[in-house]
Amino acid sequence: MELWVAFQAFILGLVEGVTEFLPISSTGHQIIVADLIDFTGDRAMAFNIIIQLGAILAVIWEYRVTVLSVITGLPTRKPAQRFTANLLVAFFPAVILGLAFADDIHKYLFNPITVATALVIGGFVMLWAEKRDHKISAHSVDDMTWQQALKVGLAQCLALIPGTSRSGSTIIGGLLFGMSRKAATEFSFFLAMPTMTGAAVYSAYKYRHLFQMSDLPVFALGFLFSFIFAMIAVKALLKFIGNHSYAVFAWYRIGFGALILLSWQLNWVDWSTAQP
Repeated sequence: MELWVAFQAFILGLVEGVTEFLPISSTGHQIIVADLIDFTGDRAMAFNIIIQLGAILAVIWEYRVTVLSVITGLPTRKPAQRFTANLLVAFFPAVILGLAFADDIHKYLFNPITVATALVIGGFVMLWAEKRDHKISAHSVDDMTWQQALKVGLAQCLALIPGTSRSGSTIIGGLLFGMSRKAATEFSFFLAMPTMTGAAVYSAYKYRHLFQMSDLPVFALGFLFSFIFAMIAVKALLKFIGNHSYAVFAWYRIGFGALILLSWQLNWVDWSTAQP
């Protein structure tokens, strides 16, 4: 494996792992960073599927005890049944819209300018959501109603637009719909498991012709780095939200998105021709 290719795998694995569960858009960062380091095209598409699986595995491993408890409790325990039902209710809206519009979204919206615009707009929405008075009716994921789950699932559909952020839309949606910050964050993690797994499996099947045995070493490296940094990010975020709001992520989104748009307008970087 060439040193430069290994470095690309490290950078993109790090970006995926750190950003996937933070409300700052992992897809948006992948598009921008991949363009900067010239890792694009069919190989990049296949690589992104693999490193997403690394991030998914990290959050499943972090919540392995809860996941196992829910699975074993499904036949007899009502809390496990209610939690699973809420997860399915929140999961399906994005599945339906994703299957219907994924190709068009990828064709027309997967570019740095769309990402930057969505980052800025999403940042201001996050600031607005954080400044509102929070009327909490669900202090934990076990307190959620199916109506709240459906609303969070509809909010997740916004993440089909690159730069919006899947975790950002579900977390902020949860806050707006009466969930505590911890409950909204944890439900976002749990919702990521079927959503990201389903998307990755679907993409892997659809683009199976892109996978080559010769790419296995670089894909394995990216997977490993994504897993490690996603584990770190999940633990850090759970600790962070105990005493802080999401405002810092909102300002980061606004600043980063504005920098991309400024560099485009001043012709520092020709983002308009970038491809995913």
